[in-house]
Amino acid sequence: MRALVVYCHPRPASFNAAVRDVVLARLAAAGAEVRLRDLYAEGFQPALTGAELGSYLDSPANRAPVEDHCRDVLWCDTLIFVYPTWWYGLPAMLKGWLDRVLLPDVAFKMPDAQNGTIRPGLLHIGRVGVFTTCGASRWLTFLVGAPGKRQLLRGVGWLCPPRARKVFAAHYLMDSSTPASRARHLVRVARAMDRLTGGAPAPILKTETQ
Repeated sequence: MRALVVYCHPRPASFNAAVRDVVLARLAAAGAEVRLRDLYAEGFQPALTGAELGSYLDSPANRAPVEDHCRDVLWCDTLIFVYPTWWYGLPAMLKGWLDRVLLPDVAFKMPDAQNGTIRPGLLHIGRVGVFTTCGASRWLTFLVGAPGKRQLLRGVGWLCPPRARKVFAAHYLMDSSTPASRARHLVRVARAMDRLTGGAPAPILKTETQ
């Protein structure tokens, strides 16, 4: 298993960092090779420039500004996102990573003489994991339409094989979260990761309510 973990949060001590660490621990337990991209720590530039847009269809030259990220995407068979949900969607940093890295001939194939529509290009990725935190409630997020979740699981997910394994876990109402609710969520993350990897079940963590 070759896992690429795309982590997006500006604060090193955030709860998202704890989620990331559980994800990495379960990947290690499953014997996976792992590459971690910490977008804020790397100083990733999310804005797609005019020059990049001008060469967007010029493959493989379009990869040059983000070549190392593209190599990671082409290398992995498991793609995992860990990020906070802001305004019901992806942080600008993560959306910019999608814009700049999931390029033609990296993530998808453009229409051509034989094909009238875009075709999937991530057919080597058989597992997708999405782990996030939300300030809003589950109900309100559902009512708005959960655009971030849809963009990753449906948008990016459509570029993967039809039978790709997918997992999702969100901690809602983060602003009123408690040590117990956060501990329970880390258990959910661990169990979701084990479903994703097919690894041994994670140990049950004690919480304040147990």
